[in-house]
Amino acid sequence: MKKIGFLLLFMMLISCEEVIDIDLEEAEPRLVIEASLVWNNEEETNIQSIKLTTTAPYFDDEVPPVTGASIKVTSETGQEYLFEEVSEGIYQNDDITPEENITYQLEVIYENEVYTATEEYYTTPDLLFVEQELGGFSGDEYEFKVFYEDPADAENFYFFRYLNEQYSLQIYKDEFTNGNQTFAFFSDEDAEEGDLVLFEIQGISDGFYDYMFILRSQAGTSNGGPFQTQPSIVRGNIVNQTNPENFPFGYFRLSEVDVLTYEVK
Repeated sequence: MKKIGFLLLFMMLISCEEVIDIDLEEAEPRLVIEASLVWNNEEETNIQSIKLTTTAPYFDDEVPPVTGASIKVTSETGQEYLFEEVSEGIYQNDDITPEENITYQLEVIYENEVYTATEEYYTTPDLLFVEQELGGFSGDEYEFKVFYEDPADAENFYFFRYLNEQYSLQIYKDEFTNGNQTFAFFSDEDAEEGDLVLFEIQGISDGFYDYMFILRSQAGTSNGGPFQTQPSIVRGNIVNQTNPENFPFGYFRLSEVDVLTYEVK
């Protein structure tokens, strides 16, 4: 009798089970323009790439590429640089040699709409040396300080990257370190002795600093990619001149980069 009772209870629970479909409101796809043009002056050639995609539904793993667009960058002195589509959604140019204090304009034409943005080229100080020590909660996590000399003649903003299989990003402004030798700090619990790790520093505008600050804040609350449908709108400096309400995501910038390779000891 007990077995029959348990079976009846089990069947009742199964019959009460209800499948709930979550109906997420999906926003209309928007153009995403990833136009971070970065130069390393120690390299002979600097191929610049601009990536075009559209936003994707929240649970999609793939981001749709955008093909057939027309892209050019024009300097305030009138020089034009055309970007050629080399693969789906990837457009490249290897002729641009940026100059300080010169303004550049991006123009993207896609589906008869014109998108533009304007930005200057930002230089960067050299990375000088690295100090490492063990720290963290367990005392066996590698901690790195990578030093540089901050110029004193202007307010500066920086974008840092640390790469060792996976990468870590930081943004910084020199509000309290202007004109001094200072450092960026990184920690890596997976680093091992003998690893070759990479540090990068890029000069950026205050606008890109603010943009990255918001993006990084939102990345902590969303499992989606940075250009999937987001919990709130994060707009960059690119404007749709044809239809302002159909604004794009993404940012246009021009930066110098300095790179330092370091062997973990």
